[in-house]
Amino acid sequence: MALARVQISEDKAELVKALRDAEDETGPFQTYADVLAFAGMLGMSRSKRSPLGKFSRKDPDPIPQDQFRQTGALISLVAAISVEDLRVLLPTEECDAMRVQMFQEFVNGGLELLQTELQGVVDYSEKILLMLRAEREKENLNGEEFDLSRFL
Repeated sequence: MALARVQISEDKAELVKALRDAEDETGPFQTYADVLAFAGMLGMSRSKRSPLGKFSRKDPDPIPQDQFRQTGALISLVAAISVEDLRVLLPTEECDAMRVQMFQEFVNGGLELLQTELQGVVDYSEKILLMLRAEREKENLNGEEFDLSRFL
């Protein structure tokens, strides 16, 4: 069974490229998978899920799922939490497609949030750190302990 790749919405491709640290760029993330993982966790934490329209066909290409394995089976965790039904983790093509679709929608939602937050910003790294700091302060005010791992 070939695993579905994680697609990027065509209208977010430039943002994803700008957030990646390439040779001539200073983006805050090392890989496209890192960008998508962060965006997915941001979308999930703010309950922002947005269906993809047209997919980016090149640069960035769809991301193989194995690039997300380093983050602790992130795609599977997002799916299991989203539907609160562990059957979504079954090793079938149908369940794999469902997991990827859910993750892509959270990624797209997170990228929409980032587009808004980063509009007109020159230093993406600084702005993202400020966003994380604000999130920590919000959680501290609510009496919750800040857990950075949910953004990784």
